[in-house]
Amino acid sequence: MIEPVEISSTTGSRQARPPTAYWCETLLIDGVPTPGVRLEVGANGRIARVTPRSEPLPGDVRLGTVLPGMANAHSHAFHRALRGRTHSGGGDFWQWREAMYLVAGRLDPDHYFELARAVFAEMLVSGFTAVGEFHYLHHRPDGSRYPTQHAMELALADAARSVGIRLVLLDTLYLAGGIGAPLEPGQRAFGDGSAAGWLSRWRSLAEALATGAEIDGAAGTGTDALVSLGAAIHSVRAVPPEAMREVLAGLPGTVPLHIHLSEQPQENADCLAAYGRTPTGLLHALGALSPRLSVVHATHLTDEDIARLGSAAATVVMCPTTEADLGDGIGPARRLADAGARIALGSDQNAVVDPLLELRGLEAGERLASGRRGRFDPAELLAAATANGYTALGLGDQRLRPGDLCDLVEVSTSSVRTAGSAPAQLPLAATASDVLRVIVHGVVVADSGRLVSGADRGAGDDTARTGLDPRPEVLLRDALAALDPPALAPAALDPARQAQTTSTGDPA
Repeated sequence: MIEPVEISSTTGSRQARPPTAYWCETLLIDGVPTPGVRLEVGANGRIARVTPRSEPLPGDVRLGTVLPGMANAHSHAFHRALRGRTHSGGGDFWQWREAMYLVAGRLDPDHYFELARAVFAEMLVSGFTAVGEFHYLHHRPDGSRYPTQHAMELALADAARSVGIRLVLLDTLYLAGGIGAPLEPGQRAFGDGSAAGWLSRWRSLAEALATGAEIDGAAGTGTDALVSLGAAIHSVRAVPPEAMREVLAGLPGTVPLHIHLSEQPQENADCLAAYGRTPTGLLHALGALSPRLSVVHATHLTDEDIARLGSAAATVVMCPTTEADLGDGIGPARRLADAGARIALGSDQNAVVDPLLELRGLEAGERLASGRRGRFDPAELLAAATANGYTALGLGDQRLRPGDLCDLVEVSTSSVRTAGSAPAQLPLAATASDVLRVIVHGVVVADSGRLVSGADRGAGDDTARTGLDPRPEVLLRDALAALDPPALAPAALDPARQAQTTSTGDPA
């Protein structure tokens, strides 16, 4: 298991609580419907005992049909502000990116806390129990530091704790506006000057997030089990090879490492021109390909790229709704899986927040590209959303065995979408609208589209959630209003400006 640096905090930290038990009428274990499963949960929020084909005992929390908790292995929370605002005027990824920079330039720690809290709440009630936040909004828009060190990172951690979602903060190195190019004005908030500067800030961030958390290669020992620290290299366009080499040498070997890879053909062309290798080939030459590495998108790959990612047992995080929305293309998921890579899923720009639609989008893309059905069977699709995503985030493989995290999602089997579905095929019928109760770290944190308060879920100290509206739609409304939506009008997508926009720059 690849473990992130686990962090602790005295604010909103989980306190030890009496053990509890959940009885599931049907539990999908490795995709197989198993009747009458009783899960005993220890005070550490992990599964202590699994008893299949059992009867509920007095005091058990009774659930219906239950899936393992689902991981959003790639998110940019602030992109949620663009939903419903970038769909007219045509254009492509690069025009969309200009609108994204407008949003980034308006965020400060207070606004980001409000927005991230709302987005994490939406994820939670939709069935995501964990999120890997690929984070690069480190500084002020002009690149200067905030008075409070790590203010943006602390805002994300506090937002996750306040709603009860599990967060792996993938703090991201971002140095260039393209190969051999300086950061553009809209990217200055992302940079740390050098790999050494980023590594120094990363270690300082670990200390700021955790009192006593270990950052020398072992998992942290803090009491807050919800927030962990991982790492990311933005892309081969945004980080030179020598800086990537420095990061690979300087990071603890157990920390999960993520990178955008071959999302756009332009990235491949630029990398070949500069280094004579594909982005995957460059990572291979640097010794970066390994089971701890997760590459995001991997849409435009050569046969050799696929073989290398597979032989390294790397994880490929695909984001089907975003890749469709931005017109990126359909990646070779089946071929990657057959080569030995793990496939995980993410919501990326959060134009759609629905883990079940992401896994269905993975299969739909394969069917459209191949002209054949059943490219991934339901158990494989569920594994992509659960075990593989958790592994990519350094959280274990989430297979509902003793010692695994007790993260669960109860799904309705009687809605207009799911009525009549075979339990094993629910992932191909249900949507986020069918999610009932959501359990993270052994406690119920959401129920029927609403957050469950800390007092109700027995989470101990919950000061961060005092007065918090349980409705994600209200949190989103208020957070987006605070960003002044008229100022976020995507001028870069105006048809009159499209011809002036160049297809240069790095993936978002």
